[in-house]
Amino acid sequence: MNFERLLLQAKEGDADAVLEILEIYKPLLIKNAIVNGRFDEDLYQELVSTLLQCIQRFQILE
Repeated sequence: MNFERLLLQAKEGDADAVLEILEIYKPLLIKNAIVNGRFDEDLYQELVSTLLQCIQRFQILE
């Protein structure tokens, strides 16, 4: 599926699309949630929250 279409579906409230985006970015989120060699669960949750906010703010500029 086209990523732009996936984002639009997620923005419209499609839970499956949101989960698919989270799965796509999960390795990056985990990588960035590791601080001093330890996984920081709170930081991971903040990163997920930020990604969800980005999905809601997504706009196609024409």
